[in-house]
Amino acid sequence: MSVGRLSRLSRIVLATSLGAALLLASGCSSLGYYAQAAHGQFSLLAQARPIEDWLDDPHTSARLRDKLQTVREIRRFAVEQLALPDNGSYKSYAQLERPFVVWNVVAAPALSLKARQWCFPVAGCVDYRGYYSQRDAQQYADGLVKEGDDVQVLGVPAYSTLGWFNDPVMSTFINYPDVELARLIFHELAHQAVYAKGDSQFNESYATTVEEIGLEQWLQAHHDDRLRAAYKVFAGRKQDFLELLLKYRSQLEANYEGDGSEADKLRRKAEIFDALRAEYQQLKVQWGGFSGYDRWFAMPLSNAHLALVGTYHDRVPAFRELFRRSSGFADFFARVKALAKLDKTVRDEQLDRLQDNVQPMHSAAK
Repeated sequence: MSVGRLSRLSRIVLATSLGAALLLASGCSSLGYYAQAAHGQFSLLAQARPIEDWLDDPHTSARLRDKLQTVREIRRFAVEQLALPDNGSYKSYAQLERPFVVWNVVAAPALSLKARQWCFPVAGCVDYRGYYSQRDAQQYADGLVKEGDDVQVLGVPAYSTLGWFNDPVMSTFINYPDVELARLIFHELAHQAVYAKGDSQFNESYATTVEEIGLEQWLQAHHDDRLRAAYKVFAGRKQDFLELLLKYRSQLEANYEGDGSEADKLRRKAEIFDALRAEYQQLKVQWGGFSGYDRWFAMPLSNAHLALVGTYHDRVPAFRELFRRSSGFADFFARVKALAKLDKTVRDEQLDRLQDNVQPMHSAAK
């Protein structure tokens, strides 16, 4: 029986057995980490109830009822128009008593923008380490800081279990604007359609491409001028912000790769981050005071803040070119799956060829 056909109970039994095997294989040092991950995932599943139950419940607020109806429409569009997986994901809802479902720890050396990686038997190597407790995430991050790394603890509203479980809609993102709800659901379902083990840049740039193209088609189908206008403003601000980050990421890379002592590079690094903060304040004025990216600046800026920018966006032009050559989403997913099966070196070469005649990311970002 394939994993996709397992019942919910069978999935839990399978995952529990897998988790036990991983614990034995990884030794006592990883016992606590895997235990919190298993407990967090099972607790999340236990809190999820079918959306229909929430809609039938007279105690469900009008606002939540409206949002859940919107999610059902987005989910239907994802299957019927975008060929995304038709399974139990985003057909249930979990009310959590915390602002984020997990907190990711991202780290990079003091003079490098290359993110640290953590490797796991199922997901492969990824550029972050997730915790269901903010306190646990911060405690682990503090240890990395003592070792000399730049570290960011990032609250995450949603994640994909890659089809192993039926991912629920959660209170951590249900109140997002409708456009953001659609974007997030398309992105996370894309991970269930294709996943290349151990290649974060491939996976995230591909999923970002699906969310962007899917959202464009979703907006076209709605014929809602107000919604399209709101998204145009959102997309413009996002592009401005990404261009800002890429500008300063480039300056940091030049600093780290150039001549000079470590002390000189650290001093220049501080100056670059000061300039980034100052230019962001200017950008907010252009946006009329919009503060949606303030959370990104809530902690002292470091390499960890910029380490994953390329992960989500650098390969988007290549995937958009691949979509342009495809006959639709189903064909696109088949082509991406074929790439995912290749050795990473060969895969990167093919993506390079796709990207050769495409504008750089800072001009093409949405």
